[in-house]
Amino acid sequence: MNGDTNKLLSALCYFSIFFAGFILPIVIYFIVSDREVKDHAKGAFLSHVIPLVTIPVFVFGGIMSGVAEGFFIILIIGFIVTFIVNIVVVVWNVIKGIQVLRSY
Repeated sequence: MNGDTNKLLSALCYFSIFFAGFILPIVIYFIVSDREVKDHAKGAFLSHVIPLVTIPVFVFGGIMSGVAEGFFIILIIGFIVTFIVNIVVVVWNVIKGIQVLRSY
């Protein structure tokens, strides 16, 4: 593949947070042979998985608190932190996608 195609595939891995989640980076990682594209696919995949990990951690923490009030407080804090993490991950993916398109 040529450089423009590799650049587009790498950027698409990051932008896929809006339409294909972590599936597109996995597919690109296994289909494309270019090392740099694989590195971008891996980075995008890891950044897409981060928000998925935060939700169960806070729900489990709330359940383990054992107190009805504690569960509610931890759950609310968890949702706030998860929301912030999601915003940061989306912004980071957009920045990385734009960086890939501008350079490479």
